[in-house]
Amino acid sequence: MRNFITFDWFTIFTIISLCTIVVAKYINTLRFNDFLYVIGNSKYLKIYSKEQKFIDQFDSFLFVNLSLSLSIFIYFVYSTYVSPLTFDLVTFLKLLFTISTIIIIKTLIERLIGSLFEMDHIIDYYLFQKTTFKNLSGLVFFIANLFFLYTKVSIEIIFIIAFSLVCIINTIGFLTSFKTYQKIINLNFFYFLLYLCALEIGPYVLLYKVIREYNG
Repeated sequence: MRNFITFDWFTIFTIISLCTIVVAKYINTLRFNDFLYVIGNSKYLKIYSKEQKFIDQFDSFLFVNLSLSLSIFIYFVYSTYVSPLTFDLVTFLKLLFTISTIIIIKTLIERLIGSLFEMDHIIDYYLFQKTTFKNLSGLVFFIANLFFLYTKVSIEIIFIIAFSLVCIINTIGFLTSFKTYQKIINLNFFYFLLYLCALEIGPYVLLYKVIREYNG
């Protein structure tokens, strides 16, 4: 293990993340296997988007992993590139709460917009696509955290690889959604740009500012 942070709690949270992944695979092994190969294969999106619910058990477990793994990842990256941190449980839980809340509220707002403009079917399918690629990113963060915690590989190298993979995954997800709704987007391009700024970029800028101000 690396020496500059106390790892007891990180190990506990990593085990919880692993458990959520295992449970997700246990409750639907076939879906989990299809999920792993969603990049380059539209089978998962076509099949399971029809079965989605407002609260999906499979996605919920993967969401827990995403929130925990992303929080640990941010903690390490912030400590490396911005300011060295000594692990504090309260601070970490606040970060975890902030990340989870932003993702949940963002999703609820998008669902509300879908209902207001009577395009629930489109929004539901779009959110399913986006949730799928975010949860896949959660697996990348989980693996990166294992390297952060238990190897001597340079944190900078791990960060670059993990960040690049997450960018590629989410770019593919964005292009998949864009291709699916290209005709609608072309007819409403201004509103599409407004949506990107308000609901896709804005929340992450807000999260960055919250982290900087809290530790400023």
